[in-house]
Amino acid sequence: MKANKKVMDSVVVAGLAVALGITAVMSNGTEAADRNRTVAEEQLDQNGIAGVATVLNGYESEAADYFDFAISVEKQDIEMVASAGTEDTEESVSEEEKEWQDKLMAKVDDFLYVRAEADGDSDIVGKMYKGDRALIKKEGSTWTKIASGSVKGYVKNEFCVMGTDALKYAKKHCKTVANVQIDGLRIRKSPSTDAEVIKAVTTGEKLIVDTKADEKEGWVAVKVDSQTCYVSEEYVEIGLKTGKAVTIEEEKAAEEAKKAAEQKEKENASASSNGQKAPSSDSQGTSLAASADEETLLAALVQCEAGGEGVQCMTAVGAVVVNRVHSGSYPNSIYGVIYQRGQFGPASSGRLESRLASGVSSSARQAARAALSGSDPTGGAKSFKLASSGHAGTVIGALVFY
Repeated sequence: MKANKKVMDSVVVAGLAVALGITAVMSNGTEAADRNRTVAEEQLDQNGIAGVATVLNGYESEAADYFDFAISVEKQDIEMVASAGTEDTEESVSEEEKEWQDKLMAKVDDFLYVRAEADGDSDIVGKMYKGDRALIKKEGSTWTKIASGSVKGYVKNEFCVMGTDALKYAKKHCKTVANVQIDGLRIRKSPSTDAEVIKAVTTGEKLIVDTKADEKEGWVAVKVDSQTCYVSEEYVEIGLKTGKAVTIEEEKAAEEAKKAAEQKEKENASASSNGQKAPSSDSQGTSLAASADEETLLAALVQCEAGGEGVQCMTAVGAVVVNRVHSGSYPNSIYGVIYQRGQFGPASSGRLESRLASGVSSSARQAARAALSGSDPTGGAKSFKLASSGHAGTVIGALVFY
């Protein structure tokens, strides 16, 4: 009996130690500990060791619930802090900056070599000139793999800027452009729908934004020649005019084409100074590089001016535009020539815009391409009228070219 008494006293002591420990964690108070001791002693008197076990089980359950609650609260606090940090980071990065996170700019005064491998002795596969942008394929500690235009290779990091730094560099060194999103977008003299229309442009045309002009709600200021004009911001997308890398083959081809053009100009100038007729003026003029949008615009004009006269007459109209671009006496672009004030009736009357909106015929496109490639049935004419006017010149269809 005495032995059992000692055993039970030991159990009570151990049980009270556990209860006090739990109470200290949960309540941190002596009053609760005294109350727990009394309950344990009463359970021992009434139910023996089983009673103490019951009390201890209760404390164990309460303690487990408490610790689960404490851990849950701590976990929620950590998650809330982490979430808040992520939200702050996301909010601090603009959509434009996100778009540039995988972009790279060459930070050079002239050009940067793109090499086949991440090695300074590797073959040169292309060049990135100042203002060129590339997509980062794999960033390394010294060399980065990029893709730009037709060029794929490696550039040395010390000559580049990436991500947000690349965006800042582009904003400082590249022009801002308004990319036209619709055909027939009117460029107006002032920011008003009642203002005079300077000219109309088609989808894909890039207009230089005048960043120094005062901002006008709903309008974007653009440069037309040296004049500040306006377009509706609803129909343009603002971006930066960045270039693309060129392969060594592309650069060589461009240099050869430039030399050939310069040589041809010299030959024509020499022939003119000797009072001779340039040998290519009868049926073959100088070709003119043009974008798809410029070709479409030229096709629309020739269809408006000579749509019922056949491909040769339409080609002649296209040749007049090409000859003006090359002449130096007119604007030096297809858009500039066609929309020059007082020159082509369809451009000022709205007929040209209507034709662009409804589409151009295949024969008009054929004529425009022929004129751009250098075909010139007019012999170098820069103007035309109705043949019935009696004006001297080369008569083709219902028109006379001079």
